[in-house]
Amino acid sequence: MSKAKSLASSAEYFDYVIVGSGAAGAILANRLSEDGSTVCLLEAGPPDHTPFLHIPAGFIKVVFNPKYAWQFSSEPTENTHGRRIPIPQGRTLGGSTSINGLVYNRGQRSDYDAWANRGNPGWAYSDVLPYFKSLEKRTGGDDYYRGRSGELPISDIDWIHPLCEAFMAGAVEAGIPRNPDYNGLDQAGVGYFQRTIDKGWRMSTARSFLKPIKSRPNLHIKTYAQASQILFEGKKAIGVTYCHPRQPASGKTVMAAKEVIIACGAINTPKLLQLSGVGPAGLLQSVGIPLVHDLPGVGENLSDHYSVRVVARVKNSETMNELVKGLKLGGQIYKWLRKKPSVMALSPSLVHYFWKSRPDLPVPDLQGVFSPASYKEGYVGMLDDFPGMTTGVWQHRPASRGYVRINSADPFRDPIVQPNYLDHPDDQLTLIRGIRLARRLLRSKPLEPYFDKETLPGELCESDNELLDFARRYGVSSYHVNGTARMGPADDKLAVVDSRLRVHGIQNLRVVDSSVMPSIPSANTCAATMMIGNKAADLIRRS
Repeated sequence: MSKAKSLASSAEYFDYVIVGSGAAGAILANRLSEDGSTVCLLEAGPPDHTPFLHIPAGFIKVVFNPKYAWQFSSEPTENTHGRRIPIPQGRTLGGSTSINGLVYNRGQRSDYDAWANRGNPGWAYSDVLPYFKSLEKRTGGDDYYRGRSGELPISDIDWIHPLCEAFMAGAVEAGIPRNPDYNGLDQAGVGYFQRTIDKGWRMSTARSFLKPIKSRPNLHIKTYAQASQILFEGKKAIGVTYCHPRQPASGKTVMAAKEVIIACGAINTPKLLQLSGVGPAGLLQSVGIPLVHDLPGVGENLSDHYSVRVVARVKNSETMNELVKGLKLGGQIYKWLRKKPSVMALSPSLVHYFWKSRPDLPVPDLQGVFSPASYKEGYVGMLDDFPGMTTGVWQHRPASRGYVRINSADPFRDPIVQPNYLDHPDDQLTLIRGIRLARRLLRSKPLEPYFDKETLPGELCESDNELLDFARRYGVSSYHVNGTARMGPADDKLAVVDSRLRVHGIQNLRVVDSSVMPSIPSANTCAATMMIGNKAADLIRRS
C-alpha cells in the first residue's frame, strides 16, 4: 500500500482543502463553500481571539509575536550592512490581514496590464477590476471604480492632525496634487490612506469573510493545523498532512476530492511545495526529498518593497508619541470606546504620496507615507521619547530578485529567505532619489512651524553615497513579499502556475496568494492578494 493510500484510510474527506487562511485563503473558503461544496481550511496559527488582533493600534503587540506571526528574516548581505531584515507574516485566522498596517491600496492599472502582457490572459486591469469591486463596501469615489456591496469595509481616516494637513499642503506646493481616491482613475498624488477599519475595529479577512459564515456545516476551519506535506498519486494532488505546531507527532490527513489549494503566502507556499517534492530537482535532492515534479521556479523571483524612513523632531505640536503614554493614552482609549476618533483606530501610516523619482516618467515609481509619529531608529516597534514625525519611502517596482529555499526536510524549520534588497543598481539610484524627495517634503514651508530638526539620517548625511549607506543601515522590509510561485505560460522556465493558477505539470493543485504575482504591484500587496483569492474562486468553480 502506498503512503498516500495508507494515510487516506484514516483521513477526513472534503471537496477542497485550502492551506492558509490569510488575504486569499479566507476569501476562497467563503466563496467555495457558498454552493454546498465541503471545504477544509487549515491555519497553522491560533484563532484570532486576542483583542490586539482587532484593535488597529494593537498591531504593535502582535507583529513581532511568534504566536501570531511567522518571524522570518532575510539573509544578511552587504546591501543591508550585514543585517538580517525581519519579515513577519501573519500566523492566525486572517493571516497578515490580522497584523498588517491596514492600508487598502490596489496599485496602478499598468501593473495588471503587465501581468496579462506576460502571457497571462484574464489578468489585465479591466479583467481584475470587477473582483476588486465585489470585495469592497466603500463609501465615496466613482461607481465605475469602487464597490459598494462587498464584505470588506473600506473607510477614510476620521482623525485629523495639523501635521498631516501641513505635510499634504507642502506636497501640493512641491507639485504633487491632492488625490481624493488613489484607487480610482489615477494613483498619482497625495492624500489620506483608505483603511480596512470599520467603527474602530480592524476588518481582517477572518472578520469580514470567515466570521459571518463560521456556522456553515460544510465549512471546517482547523486552527493550530500546520501543513507538512501535500499528498500525491503520481502527479495528482489528493490531500494534505498536517499537525499541531507544538506536537509534530500529531499528524493527521485531509483528502481533497476536487482540489488542494495552497494559500500560505510568498514564503510558506514555496516552502510547502518544496517539502512536498515540487520544485527545483537539485535543491530537493540536496535535502533528501523525493522528487514529484521538477519545477525550477518554485521559490525563485522573490520581490519586496524596501522602505527607508526619514525622521524629524517636532515643535509646537503634540504627536502620537505623547498621545500613547500615561493618562493621555487612557483618554484615547476612552474616546475609542465611545466610537470617537482616536489613535486606537488608526493605521500606522496616515498619509500617502505616490510620485515620480524623475519628471520624465509616465507614472509614479515611488510610494511615500507620513505619520505624526516617529519610531526609534526609524523602525516600527518602539516610539521615540520626543515629539516626532516620519515620512517613509520605497520604490514601487524594484528590479532586485531573490529566493526562498528550504535547507532541511524538517517542516518546522524556516526556509532560507533572501530578497536581495538593493542588489540592482537601479534600485539604489531610485531609492536615493526617493529619500531626497522625502527630505524636501519634511522641509516644506507649511511644515516650517513644526519642523525642529532632522534626527534620521541627520543634517550631515547629504551625498548619494551617504544616503545609500543610510538606506543600507536603516532600511526595512515593507512586508510585501511576493512572486515565488509566479504565474506564466508553460514556456516560461520560472513560471510555477498558469493563468488559471494551476501548478504546471500537476493535477488538482493550485496556488492562490501573493506568490503567484508575476511582478510586484505599485502598492501594498494585501488588496491585490485579496483580489487574487476572489478571482481564483471563480476560476475554480468554472473548471
